[in-house]
Amino acid sequence: MNLPIHLYKLRLGAHIFIASLALSSASFADDPTKPNAQPEVPNTIRAFIDDEAPGWRNLGSADFAKVNSADDTWSWHEDGLHCTGQPVSVIRTAKEYGNVEMVVEWSHQKSAGNSGVFMWTTPASIEKLTTDAKPGLPKGIEVQILDHGYTELMKSRGQKTDWFGTNGDVFTVGVQMTPFPPLSPDGRRSFPRKHLSKGHGEWNHYYIRAINGEVRLWVNGEEVSGGTAIEPSKGYICLESEGSPIIFRKLRIRELP
Repeated sequence: MNLPIHLYKLRLGAHIFIASLALSSASFADDPTKPNAQPEVPNTIRAFIDDEAPGWRNLGSADFAKVNSADDTWSWHEDGLHCTGQPVSVIRTAKEYGNVEMVVEWSHQKSAGNSGVFMWTTPASIEKLTTDAKPGLPKGIEVQILDHGYTELMKSRGQKTDWFGTNGDVFTVGVQMTPFPPLSPDGRRSFPRKHLSKGHGEWNHYYIRAINGEVRLWVNGEEVSGGTAIEPSKGYICLESEGSPIIFRKLRIRELP
């Protein structure tokens, strides 16, 4: 059907606008060398995180402080921050953060690897871990980093596997939060709505937004889990060592009002 020229331009403009929103995740259904090939627009638009925008900065060695790790647990290299996984412990940011957004890229180096990013950890729990200098984890909101092989490991030990996920669970450790559905059987964990994590040896991208008492997680470009009504909503950010080697890179952060 032939459209009046003004309607044709309007419809064309709408298509261009939608395609530009989906540019970061669009794929070509046909051979892109063909004149009529058009980008396929997904059903959901992935979050586009411009971590080069004003306010973003890298986190380096000067931005972290020792808590209860060994001297050789964490080491900085050209390809990122390496963690041995031993002992079970954390390093913390040098300062506390309130509203903040963060980018973390990570890669487990062995199957069944376990780690995480703790948001808004309480100063009291950090002080206790530092003073005691024993293995342990702080109180706060854990954004879990768990390799898919952990499920098979638990099965081999005859243990249940329905209480955790390997694609970005968000849950509390000693603080308050109302998790977003779907929930774990005990109601404590926000299970990811989509399974997007890659396995050990590959790189994954986390975007974490912690603002106004909410923590939300994007895994490899799509929002999957989180929680609200979090108390407290300020504290240290920690990286977790929990039994297996992992590498972190592109640690970037931006404070929000």
